[in-house]
Amino acid sequence: MAWDEYKNITVNGCRYYGKHMMLTCEGCNDNLLSVDTMKEFLKELADKIDMIRYGEPIAARFGDGCQVGISAVQLITTSALTVHTNDQARDMYLDVFSCKWFEEETVMAVINKYYAPKQVTHQIVIRK
Repeated sequence: MAWDEYKNITVNGCRYYGKHMMLTCEGCNDNLLSVDTMKEFLKELADKIDMIRYGEPIAARFGDGCQVGISAVQLITTSALTVHTNDQARDMYLDVFSCKWFEEETVMAVINKYYAPKQVTHQIVIRK
């Protein structure tokens, strides 16, 4: 067995462990305030990017003052989808990390369907 056999992503002939998409979604709609909607969003996102969900998503609202928001996670067999939100600003911070390749455009489409943010910025890191 090769020492890097567990690395399933190949980019420019090099093997990598995973793809990590980090998104900042600003000015989302009021759906961002619903814990139940967040759970639905995470399930659909996992399904649309062709990941196998491991259990149900966990989501809760907490914090103090201007820090109140939802934190949530959907485990997938290839890693996790994690979210932190801010109720006051209607901002969402989403990380999609998987050792299985996924399409960025699909992630964006699911975000837009649920939260219609006014602005989205993102970074991609290919993890060694």
